[in-house]
Parts: sequence; C-alpha cells; structure tokens
Amino acid sequence: MPRPFATHSDELMAWPTQSVEHVPRLLIVDDEPVNIHSLYPLFADDYEVFMATSGQEALAMCHQNQPDLVLLDVLMPDMDGLEVCRQLKAESDTAAIPVIFVTSQHSPEEESAALAAGAVDFISKPVNPAVVKARVKTHLTLKWQADTLRNLASMDGLTGVPNRRVLDDRLRAEWRSCLRNRKALSLLMIDVDQFKSYNDHYGHLQGDECLKAVAKALSINVERSRDVLARFGGEEFVCLLPETDHAGAMHMAERLRQAIESLAIPHEKSTVADVVTVSLGLATQIPLEDSEGLPLLMAADEQLYRAKQHGRNRVMSACDKMN
Repeated sequence: MPRPFATHSDELMAWPTQSVEHVPRLLIVDDEPVNIHSLYPLFADDYEVFMATSGQEALAMCHQNQPDLVLLDVLMPDMDGLEVCRQLKAESDTAAIPVIFVTSQHSPEEESAALAAGAVDFISKPVNPAVVKARVKTHLTLKWQADTLRNLASMDGLTGVPNRRVLDDRLRAEWRSCLRNRKALSLLMIDVDQFKSYNDHYGHLQGDECLKAVAKALSINVERSRDVLARFGGEEFVCLLPETDHAGAMHMAERLRQAIESLAIPHEKSTVADVVTVSLGLATQIPLEDSEGLPLLMAADEQLYRAKQHGRNRVMSACDKMN
C-alpha cells in the first residue's frame, strides 16, 4: 500500500494558470532513506510528498495513487531505476508521469541511458537545491499543460464526461491490470430509457440538457479515482469499475439507477415512469487472457438488452466470474 512520507502544508499551492487549487503529488524513490530525507525539505511546503524505497514499491504506488512527478534513483537493488522508468512508460495509466533521475552517476552515457528509458531530466548528486526545485517546477508545469490539452481532447463535448476513446484506452489498460492481479473487472452499460420519445416531445435542445443532467448525476456517484464514466454514444454511457466484484458492481448500478430517477426530470412520453429513468446492463469477469476487454463490453450490452426487454428502469446482470 502507498506510504505517505508527509502531507502538504495547510496552504494549498495552485498549479500555474489553474482556476482550482491542486496540490501536485511528488514521489521520491531511493533505497537510501537518508537521500529521501535530504530532498523532502525542498518540497514539503509546496507539494504532497510520498516515498518509496524500492522499484517494486514505486511501481505499485504509481499505479494505485498516481503522482504528478517521480524523482527516481538509478542504482537500486533488485530493480534499478532504469527498469522502473521503462515499466512506467510501458503502461498507459502511468506513461504520462514525468520521471527525473536524481543519481550519483555523472557520465554522458549514463545520462543518455536514462533519457532513452523515458526520463525527462537527469540530475547528478550532490544536488543544487535551487536547480532541482526549478526543474521540478518546470516539468510539473509542462505536465499540467499537456494534461489540459489531453483532457480537452478526451472529453465529450456535450456532457463533459470522458469520451469513447478514453473508455477504449482505459478498458484495455484495466483488463490487463486485472489479468495480472487476478482481480475482477466490472462494467455497466447505461441507457436513458425511451430517449427518442423524449427528444421528439421536448425538442433536441431540451434533450441535450437532459443528457447533461444525467451525465452529471452519474459522475457525482462515481467516486473512486480508477473508476471511469464515459459517454458511449447517443444516450448511452458506460461505467468501468476496476477490481470490483459482482456484488460491489450491483450496488453501484442500483445507486446510479436511483440517482437518475431522483432527478425527477419530467418525461410525459415514457411508458416506464413519469420521469426520466435508465436501464443498466452489468457484467463482471476475472480476465484470463490478454485482450482489449471486448468480451466484457459485449456481455454488459447483452444484459442491457435484457433490462429493456424486462420493462426498463432496472439492472440486469451477467454474473460471469471466470475462476
């Protein structure tokens, strides 16, 4: 489990040009605790600082509680920093995390190897405090700018939730993660009931407002950082729930169903209720083979069809736990 080395100060530091406050998360990785202690005071006032003393621990921390930047030693037992960096860059959920090597190595060949592994910078020990602080700030700023552009490209223009491309990427990544860890992966396919009738009666502009309200209500109830709510297309949404068993996913599905019904958006042309409702199809699997997660998506879609056939405004489940 992640081990916070220290929490940030009470005064939050906003990222450059951001309108909301965000404390960047900094991970320091070194097998010698004394080196971590020497770097910590440089960043404690401005960042949330975490520590790892091995390559495996660093990888686990980056997957579970993603930092905004990693300060990484090269020479470590068991797994050196170069391999840690390569593995971070090989996984879609950690590839965008900038890595700065802070090491006792000095040669151009060693620096070239670090950059070839995917690092954004290379700082030799003993560090100059002003220099290392400036480089960390620069690379955090660059990451925030890249994240902003990436987020704009990955959001659905109408509802503001992630789009289909994000869903496809995350489904592949989470399928493979659950395959490695032998964990259950659940997926909810969500459809606004009789939305065509809603559009025909209230008009497309009001239909857009309805979809926005539905997306917002779903998003509010999807709280875990690894969970993904995305617009699949039209009036369909998908909720991806990594490391969630069937019971947990069923609880979430019913929570989302009730959240939409509780909006009490009038729907005079619905044969289901006098308000807007949703139908949900649920599938849970423990991946056994490498794929892009398509079987899970298809299974949830089948259950969504069953939910519509059985009267809508309900959850139907494919309890397909592959043991």
